[in-house]
Amino acid sequence: MKIVIIEDELLTAEDLKNTILDIEPDARVIAILSSIKEAVFYFQKNERPDLIFSDIQLGDGLSFEIFKEIPITTPVIFCTAYDEYALTAFKANGIDYILKPYNKKTIGDALVKYNQLKNNFSNNRAQYESILNLFDNLQTKKKQVSVLVNYKDKIVPIRINEIALFYIESEVTHLITFDQKQYSVNKTIEELEKVVGEDFFRTNRQFLINRKTIKDASQYFARKLSLSLIIPFKEQIMVSKEKSKDFLNWLSGS
Repeated sequence: MKIVIIEDELLTAEDLKNTILDIEPDARVIAILSSIKEAVFYFQKNERPDLIFSDIQLGDGLSFEIFKEIPITTPVIFCTAYDEYALTAFKANGIDYILKPYNKKTIGDALVKYNQLKNNFSNNRAQYESILNLFDNLQTKKKQVSVLVNYKDKIVPIRINEIALFYIESEVTHLITFDQKQYSVNKTIEELEKVVGEDFFRTNRQFLINRKTIKDASQYFARKLSLSLIIPFKEQIMVSKEKSKDFLNWLSGS
């Protein structure tokens, strides 16, 4: 049996692999994939496995997006830490899942079920799209209100509505609050963009900025926009011409 694991935490993926091989010594884990982008590329180039174990929430989005984009008939067992509300949708759509944190018994039960029902698993894009929409709604309902930052030897929550902007410097993500306190954040800009809500805009690769931080925007060379802020900041923040229209619509609240 050939298995692919989709999991963005390497230690978790290796632990899952070892557990599977302990239960099914004849199985082969032929790939460990850590993102939607990597998984889509892999399935475009390689033959389908017999079974996929997939985490739901990856660093670049929900894994259902993979199965919407790539036609895959392989059974998928999802690994999730989501609550009862979300799991109801799995049962209704005939998709199997195991709850995190999992153990040898839950992995073993999933493999037994796979062997019993492998010809009856439901796998089609409409189902994954339905579940994806449900999880998007679930994430909206549970909107994050704070970001955890590192301060000396402590981890401190900073409320999102107190954050003026996020920026990358020397490959480390930082934030500045409206009262001009600065902290480092153990998340990428891409991850933060998913949780901070519509009050923030990704002006370019380096900056994610709160609408309330912007004093005004002015035309710049090559139809870029240059931003003036209500707080002092050491760098000039630019919006590319490709993003200018979307930025202005966002700035006006439309």
